[in-house]
Amino acid sequence: PRLLSQFFFADERVTRVVAEINGLDAELDPQQYLVLLNQLHLSQAHLLAVLERIMEECIPTQRHSRDYLVKFPEELLVDNLGNHMLFAAECLLAGTFLEMEESDGAQLRPQARNLLCSLELVRTVLREQSLSQPSSYPEPVRAVLIQFDRLFAEFELSYVSSLVAVKSPDEIFRQQEIIVLFCETVERALHLGYLTQEMIDGYEPLLMFTIPRLAIISGLLIYPEGPLSLERSPEEMSRVFSPFYNLLKKIRDLLWVLSAEELCLLERSLCTAE
Repeated sequence: PRLLSQFFFADERVTRVVAEINGLDAELDPQQYLVLLNQLHLSQAHLLAVLERIMEECIPTQRHSRDYLVKFPEELLVDNLGNHMLFAAECLLAGTFLEMEESDGAQLRPQARNLLCSLELVRTVLREQSLSQPSSYPEPVRAVLIQFDRLFAEFELSYVSSLVAVKSPDEIFRQQEIIVLFCETVERALHLGYLTQEMIDGYEPLLMFTIPRLAIISGLLIYPEGPLSLERSPEEMSRVFSPFYNLLKKIRDLLWVLSAEELCLLERSLCTAE
């Protein structure tokens, strides 16, 4: 059950697969080469997973901040992102610039080299520690883990930033405004009886349509200074709503002429119409 023991065997597995790949002629046996590459991918993913648990146990308060992840597109936030970063660093060091311009890859190569050298040092230190005292983490081990964690985070941010447009602080703030608007909309809908707690707890599918519709009304009438504020230019709005700027103005103008009873009737109808 000891993490250092788990790391030892996970590291042994990676070493064994790498040795098999190095001893294989890929041109003579391409199918076996692909099989070994898949095994390497899986074994490295397991090794990184164990290493992550070790860092959480050994240096929980000294981890490098991962707040930058909120800047990444949602489709990149997958479970195997760390393993993809490791593969990207190996490719960069080998001179293969996947998915990016050669000039960008050349700039990232020093970071990739530092990361992979740090990983090798971590593997060496943890192997030695697992064979001597597998239940403790002396200061030299902690220092190596802290350095690796920092280099990994720095490379991850730099690599992803070179591939995609990461979100700006303003864009992140606008997204948070939308989250707040939706939360306040749900609270108001519960208070007025448009929705029930049972519908929310039961993940009622209709809510996927109802809540955004009610949020538009709330954003235009109830919280006019929020993310749907039409006092802003379209460029200042979230990309979720900016394409519909002119349509939102027309909706707001129509809502302004409704009485309280008509507005209530409209909102109730939006909670039932599909």
